[in-house]
Amino acid sequence: MNIAILGCGTMGTAYAHNLAKMPGVTVTGVVDINAGRAERAAALTGAKAYTDVESLFEQKDLVTVAVCLPTYLHKPFVLKLAERGLHVICEKPAALTLEDALEMKAACEKHGVRLFIGHVVRFFPNYHDAYRQANSGSIGTPKMAHFKRYGSYPQGMDGWYNDPGKSGGVIMDLLIHDIDFACWLFGEVESVYASTVKRDEPEMEYAQLTLHFKNKAIASLTGYWGYPGPFTTQFEISGNQGIIRFDSTQVQSLDIKLVNAEAGEGAAVQVPSSPSLYDPYYYEVQHFIECIRNGGEPLVSIKDACYAVAIAQAAEQSAQTGQPVMIGGTVS
Repeated sequence: MNIAILGCGTMGTAYAHNLAKMPGVTVTGVVDINAGRAERAAALTGAKAYTDVESLFEQKDLVTVAVCLPTYLHKPFVLKLAERGLHVICEKPAALTLEDALEMKAACEKHGVRLFIGHVVRFFPNYHDAYRQANSGSIGTPKMAHFKRYGSYPQGMDGWYNDPGKSGGVIMDLLIHDIDFACWLFGEVESVYASTVKRDEPEMEYAQLTLHFKNKAIASLTGYWGYPGPFTTQFEISGNQGIIRFDSTQVQSLDIKLVNAEAGEGAAVQVPSSPSLYDPYYYEVQHFIECIRNGGEPLVSIKDACYAVAIAQAAEQSAQTGQPVMIGGTVS
């Protein structure tokens, strides 16, 4: 399959590394307004470098385009690609608003092309294994969860992360990973309550969310841009028969503790991570490409991605008003 990469920053470079070594895939073009970045991505893939997307469209055998642009540019370029009859793999979040995400979804459906959104956390072994364990009954019925995601303040070209109108801020850009995972785990959200703290010097943005689900489960989410330590993810998923825990700074496997396990007699059951030859981004884009080839349904659907944007938007509204936001209906 012939594929091109649109945007050659951090994520575009990651796509270039992975696609270059993927069997049955040829990167035929890379596009970035910064010629130096485009040339570096081209060197990784053997593709032709472009500084404008219109030149890319001269390629006749192009099938799919990976959109790795800043979030505020997702919608206009996805619409343009759909009109050209090209399948799209787009980085998360789908868009800055639910309205825009649904317009992207409708455009791709109208033109008969597939649209995939890169909610990669579902492809991380520890998260995927936790989802499987939680749904297997090993901890009984999952009822509560706590997710944390801490990282340095992102530095994008032209400082676009600093502008909420371009990045959506820490909730839309960072915590949407855990919003998507929590909704995958627990289903539809009933209400959202959120609070944020921001500082300009040094740059910091911190958010806490509480999601109440229709099945009576509750999830607490914490996101932090500006964390002075290493990138850190943690979660706990609690059921009426046990708890699943993960801390990226401590272990690389899940820690499952069951209520009927006796101390000193295997109280902690270690479930190793799935051995990975490649990183989760590789497996994610490989999965999407296979869905294009065989018409299969992806692990994360465009409907899921739109729903995550809707919940993130509601969280931002709650943070601004100081009041919980009720979630109505479903995303069609």
